Formats: sequence, structure tokens, C-alpha cells
Amino acid sequence: MTVAAVDQPRERDYASIIGNVFVVALAVLAILFLALPVVWIFVGSFLQTGNPISAGSMKWTFANYRTIIENDFLIFIFNSVFICIVAVIICTALAVMVAYAFSRYRFPLKRMAFASIVLGQLFPWVILVTPLFVMFAKAGLLNSYVGMIFCYVCVSLPFSVYMLVGYLEAVPRDLDEAAAMDGCSRVQIVLQVVLPLMLPGIVATATYSFLLMWTEYLFALAFLTETTMKTMPLGLALFFGQDTVDWGAVMAASAATTLPALLLFLPLQSKLVSGVTSGSVKG
Repeated sequence: MTVAAVDQPRERDYASIIGNVFVVALAVLAILFLALPVVWIFVGSFLQTGNPISAGSMKWTFANYRTIIENDFLIFIFNSVFICIVAVIICTALAVMVAYAFSRYRFPLKRMAFASIVLGQLFPWVILVTPLFVMFAKAGLLNSYVGMIFCYVCVSLPFSVYMLVGYLEAVPRDLDEAAAMDGCSRVQIVLQVVLPLMLPGIVATATYSFLLMWTEYLFALAFLTETTMKTMPLGLALFFGQDTVDWGAVMAASAATTLPALLLFLPLQSKLVSGVTSGSVKG
């Protein structure tokens, strides 16, 4: 064996090691880049000034959390939790039924109807604020849970249907036919056969809808003017004054806003990834 033949595998090994080190370094940098804001918020929420790097700020305290509680932030938390959970349940239930109809039935203008749902994702939400405000004012839905739930369901439904149709395409239709031959009704087929198989897609869709509603600010700002009806994003904005900002309270409110979404996302991460990757639409 020649010297060149021996050196060539070594060069490949060195190149492979360098490549692996480079990939790991990029992954570490990406993790630090994504984790730093979260760590900054939670650390700052326990500091008097809310700023971990400002001079003399390393004085730990729970006063920031007492401040947000005294300013009715618990009410904002309840409003957000109630509105988002109810809206997610309604949106997911409707999306499952609509997606099943698109996936399993043939009807006139099916492709056009599905295309209109996809185009609903491209529609700018800001255009809807004025007509919805007029409609809600006439219907008495301003400063109400019903109005916000209706609004969030309508905004989240197009993407939820789009995701679930793609996931249903991966569920064999033979299962529906076999269940029908065994005497199952259409409702039983959906609930007992199809629904368990598309559970990862449902989890992914519901999680996305919840995060979308949880952080929504524009519609809440337009339709919720009473303090007792405000959601967490609006409550967070209250700590920004015209001349001064209570950064400690802002950090504590941000932590309280981030924590529920974080606790929801982490346990469902595996199902979320599998649901998203399985949701490729076949049209």
C-alpha cells in the first residue's frame, strides 16, 4: 500500500471531523440565539430594574410579580386562557369535520373551495378590523368573550383545515370502507377509526392555533376596551407608559405570558413535529 493511499483516508477523517464540529458549533449558536431572550426575560423578572446587565441591578426580588398581580394581571391571564381554550376546541372540531369532507367526499367546486381556504392564509388581517368592529358594535359583541372567540376561530380555521386535509390524505381510505362494512356509521368511523390515527395532526394544528391566539394583539386591541376584558398581550402593553417604562413589571408580565405557551409546547413537541411533517397536502 502506498503512502498516498494511507493519507487519503486520513484526510477524509479529518474533513468529516471538521464538518461535524462545524455543524455542532452552528447548532449551539442557534440554541443560544433562541434561548437567550427567554433566559433574559425570566432572569429580568426577578430583578428590581428588570435588566440583567445594568449597573446595580443584581438585586433579586418578587416585587415585580406582586406589581403585575396588583394591576389585575391575573384577570388578563384568565381572559386569555378561557378565550384561547374555547376557541381552539371549537376551531379544531370544525376543522376536523371540514377536512374530512374535503378528503373523503366529492362535490362540485371542491378544488375551488379548497383553494379559497388556502388563499385565506394570504389575506391581511388588518383589513378585517374595521368591518368586524362595525359588525361587532351592531351585534353587541364588543368587550365580550363570544366576539373574541368568534374572531379567533375564523382567523385560525383556514390553516387548521389546510393542515388536517394534508394529514388525512395519509390515512388510508380502506379503513373507512372496512369500518363501514362492519356496520359503523359515518360518525363512528370518524370518532373511532380516523380520529385516533390523525391525533398527531390534530395536536399540531391545535397547538399552532393556540399559539396564534395566545399572542394575538390587533383584534384584542380593537375589540376589547374594558380593562376587565383585556387579554395578556393588552395587559402587558399597560406597563409601557408615555414617559417611563416599568421594565421589572414588563419582564414579569412577559414571563407570565411566555410560561403557559412554553409548558404547552414542550410536552407536545414530538407530536407537533410529526403532525407538521405529515401534513403535506395533495390538493
